[in-house]
Amino acid sequence: MLRYYTRVCNFYYGSKSKYLVKSKKTLPLNGNESISFDKIEIISRKSKKLISIKHINHLPSKLRKIIKNDINTIIRSKKNFINLDFKKIPIIMGILNITPDSFSDGGKFYKKDLAEKQLCYLFKCGADLVDIGGESTRPGSKAISLDKEWGRIKNVMNKIRKRQVISLDTRKSEIMEKGINLGVKLINDVSGLSYDKNSIKILKKYKTPFVLQHSLGNPDVMQNKPKYKNVLLDIYDFFEKKIKDLRKAGIKHNNIILDPGIGFGKNLKHNMTILRNISIYHSLGFPILLGISRKRFIKDLSGSNDSTLRTGGTIGSSIFAMMQGVQILRVHDVNEINQSFSVFKELIK
Repeated sequence: MLRYYTRVCNFYYGSKSKYLVKSKKTLPLNGNESISFDKIEIISRKSKKLISIKHINHLPSKLRKIIKNDINTIIRSKKNFINLDFKKIPIIMGILNITPDSFSDGGKFYKKDLAEKQLCYLFKCGADLVDIGGESTRPGSKAISLDKEWGRIKNVMNKIRKRQVISLDTRKSEIMEKGINLGVKLINDVSGLSYDKNSIKILKKYKTPFVLQHSLGNPDVMQNKPKYKNVLLDIYDFFEKKIKDLRKAGIKHNNIILDPGIGFGKNLKHNMTILRNISIYHSLGFPILLGISRKRFIKDLSGSNDSTLRTGGTIGSSIFAMMQGVQILRVHDVNEINQSFSVFKELIK
């Protein structure tokens, strides 16, 4: 039987959205009246079709049932966890790389005092949480030892305050456990919990929320001519299968965030397909995270207008992602991103 997927589209944001939801002309995304939609795209591996939500009842009965089940998932309110409000779109995850070789800011916060200062600065600028990492996973990077990775981040981990929401960017189960014991609230494993076989056991033991990211191979080889049958649907199927496997492994909670992994085993065409159609992943029923800050696709698209920090490209793609209902954005420049959202939201009232 041909598999169908539901992508919500044609979004409305702000006061107009609330008006349209109350007048029953649109449906709210995740129960949030401030962002709603009035069309869906029905996608298979052979075709796609755009229809208005008011025409869903005209679909054949079997397909209608599938689409209605997806829509019920899409409009259902997200349960908040680790003090994150999923009706606040977007939630801002600041980035703190305590590494000498990360792709954008390697070495900048490598020293303990600079890392601690940056952590405070990110929260001051309005980060809802900060993602701390001690191992670079940029394209072409090699894995480092557990001791080296933990040595880079342990001092900052000891400075975590109870009110701060800290995410730990690591692929290693022992570092996950050390971090959780020091107050880490979220685990962000770029390997999709496939690098270390004990990672799932640690997450099950502590019932810790986590980011499930898609990546095609390890960082040292992931950009070597990545191939997909259909990148958008292949990643969707990956998430669906992984969630089922995690349930079988004993992880029953829904405190899971999905990240399609922009730049992790994807070329420019793959990245653009994912970003343009990112709203398809809402039908999986979990919050979506995007890491688009300063990434290579911005250089590829901007050509001679590329810049060192790629702030403009990050802001442009972040506003687009917000308008697709993406709940969490992982960014370096928290202050500039928040500034852009404050102005944008005021202008569309």
